[in-house]
Amino acid sequence: MKLLNYTSKYLAFLLLAVITLWALAFYYAMLDEIYDSLDDGLENQKILLLKRAKEDPGILDNNDFNKHVYSFTPIQQQQYENHQERYQDTLMYMINEEDFEPVRIYESTLKAEGRYYKLKIITSMVEEDDLIEDLVSYLIGLYFILVLSILVLNNLLLKRIWKPFYDLIAQLKSFNIEQKPQITLTPTAVEEFNLLNTTVSELINSAHKSYNEQKQFIENASHELQTPLAISINKLELFLEKNSLTDDQLMHMASVLDNLGRLTRLNKSLLLLSKIENKQFQEAEPIDFNVLAQECITDFKEIAIHKGIDLKLHATDGIQFKMNKDLARILLTNLIKNALVHGKPQNPVTLSIVNKQLKVRNTGTASPLDAELIFARFKKIGATEKSTGLGLPIARAIAEKYKLTLRYTFDGEHTFTVQFPK
Repeated sequence: MKLLNYTSKYLAFLLLAVITLWALAFYYAMLDEIYDSLDDGLENQKILLLKRAKEDPGILDNNDFNKHVYSFTPIQQQQYENHQERYQDTLMYMINEEDFEPVRIYESTLKAEGRYYKLKIITSMVEEDDLIEDLVSYLIGLYFILVLSILVLNNLLLKRIWKPFYDLIAQLKSFNIEQKPQITLTPTAVEEFNLLNTTVSELINSAHKSYNEQKQFIENASHELQTPLAISINKLELFLEKNSLTDDQLMHMASVLDNLGRLTRLNKSLLLLSKIENKQFQEAEPIDFNVLAQECITDFKEIAIHKGIDLKLHATDGIQFKMNKDLARILLTNLIKNALVHGKPQNPVTLSIVNKQLKVRNTGTASPLDAELIFARFKKIGATEKSTGLGLPIARAIAEKYKLTLRYTFDGEHTFTVQFPK
């Protein structure tokens, strides 16, 4: 959820709660004022009736609410002395409304003409249900006005305020550390955004510098290692050609040469793996994996014949995918080479392209291997001494670089599957 949308919803709910609480408080305060006003009016009517009774004692005989809004009921002195004034809410049938309507009754006592009376005065009240209905209507209208105001504020003001932030996020999404940092920081009057821009700029410059230093170190280290290794191998080969050695000496020298050769391959593989993980292979082009698979099979055909393995391609689908051509070839080469190294003679190694999947199948050990351990670096399971243990990790690194899925399964045959997007 975007922060602006979250802020708008939060403000809307907050305003709804505030408005609702304010409306409830206003409603009860208004009722108190209404009751106070009604009570004051009833007490004033009592005073007026007392004055009128002195002028016209005949009104003391009225005890019927149907004729007047007041009634006098004779009582005893003791009742007069013990009576307390009170207010009561009830319903009374109104002829004009033809329905029962709420009224407020005021009960009091008075003494007139030497006699004691209980006085009741009625007055119409505000209908609470109508009052609530009107209040809710106004409340809903006010809420919609406020929500509309928030939306306008969000679209006009807040978006303008947050624009530098979203501009920065958009640039960071397309940021490539291999290229020279091209982050354009939008000037803003918001201090927090300026602080964010400064911090991001410093982090990008620092990361780019560290990346270049690491890249340079790896290239230099690989080159510096490759040179003495090549010199050592050449000198040993010349020594073997120019000198006669015993069988035991020849065996030891051959072992040294094998280890130096393995060290050379290991150095190249580690450099390749580092370049893949550092995303140094940026050039991409559409690759026809059907054609590439056939080319790889041709390259390995003589090795397969030498090992007595039938290497073949079975394709019922076509796969076109955009990636670096060298990495695509390395991915296929490593999978095919792994299948040939671990495959049994007189058993086929099959490449199949079906339903956007490229599968390499071979018959090796009779039991399944650990699906995760098999992709671990330097982990060799039944491999030859010349293996570096980096072939499958390199294949997985290439797959992950292009968001492809490389997985291992066993169903009597060992199968490596590269899943391409459909």
